[in-house]
Amino acid sequence: MLQTLQDLNLARTNPKPILLKIAPDLTDEQLLDIIDIVNTTKIAGVIATNTTISREGLQSDNKQEMGGLSGKSLTSRATEVIRFLSQKSNQSFPIIGVGGIHSAQDAIDKLEAGASLVQLYTGFIYEGPALVKAINKKILELKSR
Repeated sequence: MLQTLQDLNLARTNPKPILLKIAPDLTDEQLLDIIDIVNTTKIAGVIATNTTISREGLQSDNKQEMGGLSGKSLTSRATEVIRFLSQKSNQSFPIIGVGGIHSAQDAIDKLEAGASLVQLYTGFIYEGPALVKAINKKILELKSR
């Protein structure tokens, strides 16, 4: 299906980048499959990661709730997925790092793991727009060293 979409996209006068958003729940073997798919289809990259169905480490009475979970509980696993994809693919495609970014350091960790860009969602809701400023400030600080 992804190859069909990419073929149709590339046949357009003005093709748009196609990115594949993946879950943090994928195994290493599945992540290796993702690398092969991205390299075969030549899509623009990967958004790592989406929400999780895992409730591991969740300290809430709502552990039985259905649906995807976002926020701080994703921080470590999302960074692990980014690092794995970046290293195993030899940085052959861009990765947009998503998942559990609630501080400037969380964003830096994603970038250092191999993300080309980061995307905020839950962290932006809970931390507010000052989070964007803090991330940019931290990036500039690190670049000036």
